[in-house]
Amino acid sequence: MKIHNNSVKNFVIITGGGFGTRMRGEIPKQFLLLAGLPILMHTINKFLEFDTKINIILTLPETQIEFWKNLCSKYDFNVKHQCVAGGETRFHSVRNAVQLLDNDGITAVHDAVRPLVSPRLIKICFEKAKKLGAIIPVLSVKESLRFVENEKNISVNRDFYKIVQTPQVFHNQILIESYQQPYQDFFTDDASVVEAGGNKIFLTDGEEENIKITLPQDLKWAEFGFCK
Repeated sequence: MKIHNNSVKNFVIITGGGFGTRMRGEIPKQFLLLAGLPILMHTINKFLEFDTKINIILTLPETQIEFWKNLCSKYDFNVKHQCVAGGETRFHSVRNAVQLLDNDGITAVHDAVRPLVSPRLIKICFEKAKKLGAIIPVLSVKESLRFVENEKNISVNRDFYKIVQTPQVFHNQILIESYQQPYQDFFTDDASVVEAGGNKIFLTDGEEENIKITLPQDLKWAEFGFCK
């Protein structure tokens, strides 16, 4: 599915459903400070660097929305955006956000805790999604892999596998229709939902720096990235 209208609207759904248990802290990881600002604010700013008029939708656990609003006030973060209460899983959270989309447009779905994504990669993903309908950034696997099942394990060819990142970018109509499906256990990301809806997923090169902050050491790497 191609879009030929150059004035099409851009959207981003930023998913911040984590509670930070693996960070071993009480503050949800998307709100931890990085270079003087909460991580989520850095992530939003990267999309604003790509498009100052982008429509921003955040999914947060309902219990965290007021906390986020207080952070915005504390840090004078006056960026226009909408907040949506998250659901039981990422699928349910994104489905809630998808209801706010226009039928026409291009939408990225991005992890709140990937603040090192570059505006360059965002631009590439949007441009390719506009032509192809569904694009995701991926990295090649560097380490050896083994498939494990019960007590057996075998070596597998790593060339057949890719590491998936975000932003995953789609034509709005594809995303809206895909999220009308019932939830399935294998829906680990938006691409798996869109693919199950009968759509082809196209790949583009991701970025090594585009890490997902999940563990304490990830935050240290991100701090290094902002200090370069």
